[in-house]
Amino acid sequence: MKKLLIGFVALTLLSCESEKSRRDKFVADSIAKANALPKAPAVSKEVVNEFIQSIPSPIEISVLIKEQGAKYDSKLLNPTASQGNYNTSFRQAVNLGVYSTDLGYANIYDQKQDAIKYLDAVTGMANGLNIGQFFDFSTIKRLATNSSNLDSLLLITTQNFEKINSYLQDQNRSNQSVLILTGGWVESLYLTCEVVKKNPSQQFKERVGEQKVILDQLLLLLDFYKDDANVQGLINDLNNLKAQFDAVKVTREYKESKMEEINGIPTIVDKSTSRIDFTEKDIDNIRNATIAVRDKIIK
Repeated sequence: MKKLLIGFVALTLLSCESEKSRRDKFVADSIAKANALPKAPAVSKEVVNEFIQSIPSPIEISVLIKEQGAKYDSKLLNPTASQGNYNTSFRQAVNLGVYSTDLGYANIYDQKQDAIKYLDAVTGMANGLNIGQFFDFSTIKRLATNSSNLDSLLLITTQNFEKINSYLQDQNRSNQSVLILTGGWVESLYLTCEVVKKNPSQQFKERVGEQKVILDQLLLLLDFYKDDANVQGLINDLNNLKAQFDAVKVTREYKESKMEEINGIPTIVDKSTSRIDFTEKDIDNIRNATIAVRDKIIK
C-alpha cells in the first residue's frame, strides 16, 4: 500500500521495510548529531523529509478503518467551524495537520460534501500561514470530490508539501513543518484509537502500539523548538502520552534480508519482524491520553 505524505491529505509512498529501517536510523543519527552541537540548529529539510517517510499514513489508516467495516463517523472529526479559533501560526500549523487528516478520512469514504468542507478548512489554515500559493485549490477540489482520482490527488498534494517544506525551511520556519506533522499524527492516532474502542481489532491495537517509536522521534524533533512556550506546552502534553506508551513493549527480531522481485524490479526485502506486547488497559490509557492532547490542539 502506498505511504502518503501527511502534509495535506497524504504522506509519501510506502517503501520496503529495509528502507524504513534506514530512514529511522538516519533520523535518529541526524538528531543526535545536532543535539551534540553547542547550539542546536533548526531541523534540516532532509531530516524532516526522512521523518515524514517513517511515520504512519493517515490515508493508510483510513483505508484500514474502512476495510474493517467501520462506518464513517463525521462526529469524530474536528469541526470545520472551529477554524476561526485558530488565529496564531502555532494553532494554524497543528490544525492544518489535523484538518488534512480529516480530509483524507472523508475522501476515503467518498463523502464529497465533507471533503469539500475540510478542503476549505485546509485552505484557510494554509492561507493563514501564507503558504496558500502552493495550492491549486480548484484542481484539488475537483479531484477530492471523485475518489477515482485519488492517485492524482495524492501526487499533487505530495508535490505541494515538498514545496511547502522547502519554503518554510528557507524562511526559517521549519518549526511549522514539524507542527503540521505533529497535528496530522495526533489526529491519525486519535481516529485509530476511536475505531479500536468501537470495533476491537488486534490489527488496529498493534497499529496503536507501533506509534511508541514514532512518538519518541516526534518529541526529538519538537525539542529543537522548546524555547517557544506553545511548543513546550505541546511537548509536555505529548510526554504525558509517552508515559502511557512506555507500558508498550516493542521487540525487534532481526532476520537476514533477501532479494525478491516485486513488480519486475529486484528489491531488497527486510525479513525482520516486530513483536508488540500490551494490555487492554494500556490501549485504554493511550486512547485517553491521545484525546487529552487532541482536545488542547483543536480547542
